[in-house]
Formats: sequence, C-alpha cells, structure tokens
Amino acid sequence: MQRKTFIRLSTAWAAAALMGSAAISAHAAEPILIGVPIPMTGPNTQYGDEVKAGLLTAVETMNAAGGMNGREYKPVFIDDACEPKQAVPAANRVLNSGAKFAIAHVCSGVTVPASKIYEEEGIVAITPGATAPQVTDGLKGHHFFRTIGRDDQQGPFAAKFIVDKLKPKAVAVLHDKQTYGAGVAQHVKNTLDSLKAPVVMYDGINAGDSDYSAVITKLKTAKVDVVFFGGYHPEMGLLLRQAKEQGLKTRFVGAEGAFNQGLIEIAGPAVEGMMFTFPADFSQRPENKGVVDAFKKANRSANGAYQMPAYAALQVLDKSMKAVGADPKKVANYMHAHTFDTVIGKVAFDAKGDLKDFEFVVFELAKDGSRSQVK
Repeated sequence: MQRKTFIRLSTAWAAAALMGSAAISAHAAEPILIGVPIPMTGPNTQYGDEVKAGLLTAVETMNAAGGMNGREYKPVFIDDACEPKQAVPAANRVLNSGAKFAIAHVCSGVTVPASKIYEEEGIVAITPGATAPQVTDGLKGHHFFRTIGRDDQQGPFAAKFIVDKLKPKAVAVLHDKQTYGAGVAQHVKNTLDSLKAPVVMYDGINAGDSDYSAVITKLKTAKVDVVFFGGYHPEMGLLLRQAKEQGLKTRFVGAEGAFNQGLIEIAGPAVEGMMFTFPADFSQRPENKGVVDAFKKANRSANGAYQMPAYAALQVLDKSMKAVGADPKKVANYMHAHTFDTVIGKVAFDAKGDLKDFEFVVFELAKDGSRSQVK
C-alpha cells in the first residue's frame, strides 16, 4: 500500500516537473516582437518597402544565428501610410501588439507625434528614416533613437555642395509645407544665406497637386539656375517633368526623401541631371559583403536610403538585448552608453538618441534613371 502511494506521488511529481520544464521552455522560446509601423499604402509606399527589406533581411539572418539567446525576432508590420493623422493609431497598434521594441516610421510628420507614445509607454523605438530635428528635439526622452542623420546635418551638407560645386547665380528653395520637406529646406536656406549664396526665391508648394506650372513660371522669370526641393518623390517627379515640358533649364537638387524608383516612373527622362543628398551606399562597404549576399538571396535590394539603417537598427537592439536582456529600460540605458559596429559603420548615440555621426553623399541621375556618386 505504501509502495503504490509512493509510485503515484512520484508519477505526479514527474508530471509536474515535466509541465514546469515545458512551461519554462515555452517561455524561453517566446518570440521578441518588433513593431514596424511604416507606409504600406499611399504614394510613399516604396520608403516602407525599403525599411521592410532591411528589417526582414536582418530578422532572417539573426534568427538563423539563434536569435536573441534562443528567442526569435518577429516583426509586426503596421501601416502608417506616411500620414500624420495615422501616427497615433499606428503607435497604439504597436503598443497593443505587446511589442516592447520598434523600428518605427520613415516620415517625420508621422514620427514626431508617434515618438511621444513610445516614450510614455517605455517602448524602445528606432527610426531608420525620419530626419527632422523635431523628432528628438521636443521629446526630451530616453527610449527613442534613430539610425539616420538629421536634417540639420543633411541641409547644411546640401547647401555647401550647391555653393562649392554648382556655383549658382540664382538659387530657389522650394518645399512641400510638410514637417520633413519644410524642415530640410529651411536648413538649406539658412546655410545658403550664411554662405552669401544668391537665394532669389523661397516658396512652398502643395503636396498632392498635379500642376506646378505656376511655380515653374516663377522660376523661369527669376532666371534660377539651381533649385533645391525639400519634399518627397511624387512632387519632385512632377516638378522635373513639367519643368522640362516648359523648357526650364535648371539644376534640381533634393534630399533623400525626393528619390526612389517612383521618381523615375513619374519624371521619366526628365530626371537627367537631378542631384540628391543621400545616405552613403553602405552596400559598397567590403565588410558588408555577407549582408549584401543575404539581400540578394532573398531577392531584395540593399542600396536604397533606408534598408541598411533598418538593418543596423535591429543590430543595435540585438547586441543590446544580448548584453542586458529584453527589459526596454535596460536596453535603452545600454544603447546610450555604448558604441556598436553595424552595417552603417560605428553607431553611437547622443543624449537625445541621435547619431553622433552619419555619412551623407550626393548622387546624380542619368537619363535612364541610373545614379552615380558625385565626388
């Protein structure tokens, strides 16, 4: 009788132990959710596609190597349409998904309001695309970062290039009246003014319009030979095409948001000669050959504006979590205090979460849409 009781108890203990072990194993195997709010619909979808390509390649590569100490990364894609009115709903969807980390947003107008939610909720978020200084200047936060340079780095770089390389006689600075476009245009104008460049026109256009003939007439009247446009590719494409149709011979320069494949589809051969500031082509770094091969194997491009910054964002999160675990506050602390080797080079963040250094270059487009770096 006693022996039977012992057997029953032993069996119960064994079952409980197995159940406990299974529970621990299941917990250990829980994926780490990464919220990814990006434009998946609307005219700026290609920017979201670039982030998605970079992040998926990083996720696949890191999961194949064991993930974060055995836990796989699982992206949760959310559409923000690159529309400010979608910012808060998209950020709340990240929160409701259970994700404690995010590779968050491309467009600055969306990122500014959304970043406040991540900060309030203690979600560690990294933007690989939002360049407006307002993203971090007004946040006074600790959990929000970026793996791309700011407009007050990019704008002065563009302005100095215009003055030193293009030597204009009359410059016009245009923008689309939105957070990103107006912001980078203002930094360009401020630097042009400080360099005593001949800025003869500073004006805004309405994003989404289909006819910019009035502003092109103003450019012709002012005999402008260089135009800087702050904004996205749909408007830049129309400006280029309509300027060519109206016989305006001038050099157009934009920032990184003004270029992608969609620009070429809109403007056609009128893209010839357009220049734009852009993140350096990190796919050409010799140490990134293995990463580039992973992009190719997955049939993804590695050389847009946001693929490598998105990849680098997950690298930073991965290295931080492996050092301190998946507690967001500890991860944020670690990110502020350390330097990381990534596909975009060494990454170090200042107190605002901005990169201490970021490399921008200038590309020029040929008639067929191919690009070459301007030295």
